[in-house]
Amino acid sequence: MNQMSPEAHAVSMTKSAAARVQVLAKAEGNESLMLRLAVSGGGCSGFSYGFSLDADQTSDDHVYQFHGVKLVIDEASLDLLKGAEIDYVDDLMAASFRINNPNATSTCGCGTSFSA
Repeated sequence: MNQMSPEAHAVSMTKSAAARVQVLAKAEGNESLMLRLAVSGGGCSGFSYGFSLDADQTSDDHVYQFHGVKLVIDEASLDLLKGAEIDYVDDLMAASFRINNPNATSTCGCGTSFSA
């Protein structure tokens, strides 16, 4: 596990996203749950984002802390997420986590898949 200092963050998370993770973790009855972000092959644009709450870390995980919440990203996914910002948006269209990824050359209409 690689614990990252604030100046070494390859990604960022907004206060809105951190607040949503806290609400979800509390609803699960485990306020120490972390948000896991992973990238996998597939989706309509080539890669897709996956979010889950996780209590466990593996040896290839990078762990970041933002606004009292831990974000976990595996080594392989991190290469595709460097410089990305994780946000949570609740608007008329949907309530969801959103990724502002500077590595994405195109994204699908729903924002859950991208190509790099």
